[in-house]
Amino acid sequence: MSSRHLHLPILEETGYVVLDSYQQPIDPAEWKNLEYVDWKSSGDTRFAPLASAYGQIECNGFWHFDPPKADKDGVWIDSQTAIAPTLTRRVQEIGTNVGRCRIIELQPNSYADALYNSHLDDNNRLNPDGEGWVLRLFMQLTHNPDSVMILREDINDPSTETRISLPAGAQLLVDSERMWHSVWHQDPAGEPRYCLITSVESGPELEKWVFENSPRTKVESAFLDQGHAYRGEVEAQERRAARTAFYGYDPTSVMSEA
Repeated sequence: MSSRHLHLPILEETGYVVLDSYQQPIDPAEWKNLEYVDWKSSGDTRFAPLASAYGQIECNGFWHFDPPKADKDGVWIDSQTAIAPTLTRRVQEIGTNVGRCRIIELQPNSYADALYNSHLDDNNRLNPDGEGWVLRLFMQLTHNPDSVMILREDINDPSTETRISLPAGAQLLVDSERMWHSVWHQDPAGEPRYCLITSVESGPELEKWVFENSPRTKVESAFLDQGHAYRGEVEAQERRAARTAFYGYDPTSVMSEA
């Protein structure tokens, strides 16, 4: 974590806060009818951007463009926000600077899959010194109470793991450049998970919104059978080792651009 940027003190201890659940109804058409991009991150995924670097329907990091910029000052995509006015308003009402804002569609996976795909986000490339540290805000859309966000301080240390359940309306702010994260999505019907993910800048506006939503810096992990946890850990470690051998380097050492 950079000392050259402004940070939210509430994230210092655990790297995340769980917020009050969002209770207002949202028509599923707001995420189902969007235009999606086949963009892979932490599994079988697609993304539907609401805001991007320059208002195009794409998901690239803002530094890939000319001129390049930090993951801030995202441009709202009119054709997408017209379909998702409630989702757009939810983010805009926070009042902070927003970078990438996208809905993720994630197909069901396993615990081992989630651990294998755990990653850190490249949130603060080109972020000027003295400005706010960019975080990720996760707003769960579909009701997936058996699915969990898996957070780890150390990817190789299961004792640092926290599992946060994901019913509809769950809201989670994460320093995802510090915390290894992925989602284990379980759905009996095989339906995908949808979640609104936004890059947000640390500062007074975000801090005010966080405290208006009853932040909790520690939550009890969702239950996981220890035998299942052990088998999933072994499988994920073996798959990561095989991937490292194949590429000649450890891909987890490279932060995700998703």
